[in-house]
Amino acid sequence: MLSIIIPTYNEEKYIGQSLSQFKSLSLPHEVIITDDKSTDRTVEIARSYAVTVLVPNEKHATIAANRNEGASLAKGNFLVFLDADSQIANPDDFFGQILRYFEANKEIVAITTYLKVQKDLETFTDRFIYLIFNWVHVLKNNIFHTGEASGKFQMIRSEAFKKVKGCRADLVCREDADMFQRLNRIGRTACLSNVTVFHSGRRAHRIGWPKLLYIWMSETFVVATTGKSMAKEWKDVR
Repeated sequence: MLSIIIPTYNEEKYIGQSLSQFKSLSLPHEVIITDDKSTDRTVEIARSYAVTVLVPNEKHATIAANRNEGASLAKGNFLVFLDADSQIANPDDFFGQILRYFEANKEIVAITTYLKVQKDLETFTDRFIYLIFNWVHVLKNNIFHTGEASGKFQMIRSEAFKKVKGCRADLVCREDADMFQRLNRIGRTACLSNVTVFHSGRRAHRIGWPKLLYIWMSETFVVATTGKSMAKEWKDVR
C-alpha cells in the first residue's frame, strides 16, 4: 500500500487540486495531510476529501517534523512525500512504473523523479534550471550514489525510512536531500527519467531565481560543512 503524505501550511490555493488527483488512483493507498496550524481554509478543504488530517497542538519548527508525524501514522509499505502543489498526470501509470522498478531492483530503497513546472506556468528559465537539476539528480542518485532529491516527490520503502530514523527534524532546509544521502548508506536511491512530477514553481516565481539559487547554494554549503541549517525558521527560506 502507498501512504501519501503531504505537509501543509496555508495551502488553500493548492490542496484541493492536490487531493483531487488521487481520486482516480486505483492502487491501494491512503492520504495523510500533516497540517502545521494553517490560518486559512487548508484543513477545512482537506477534511472535505475524507483523508486523514493531522493538526498539531503546537506549530512545528520544520517541514521535516511534519513529514515524520505523517509517517508515524502511515500503514503503507511505501511512503510517498509530496509538496502541496505537486501534480501527477496519471497516478496509476505513474506509481505503477515506480513500483515495477522497486520490484525489479531490490537494492533500491527510495526513488525520486524528473521535476518540471506546470506547462501553463513554466518560463524559459524554469525549463533550463530544471533540466540541470534533473540531470544532477540522475548523476547523484544513479551514478555517484550520493543521493539527492526534492521534497516535491520522494517515494521511500517504509522499513528504510524507519532504519534511518526518518527525516532530520532539526534541519530547516536541505532536509529532503539529507534524507536521500542517508538512505544511500543502507541501500541505493534512484532518479527515474521516464516519469515526471509537475509543480507550480511558486517560490522561484515569487522571489526570483537568483535569490532562490543563492539560498539553496548557501544552505547546501552550510549543511554540508556544519551539519546544521543556516536558517532558523522555514519562513527564512520560503
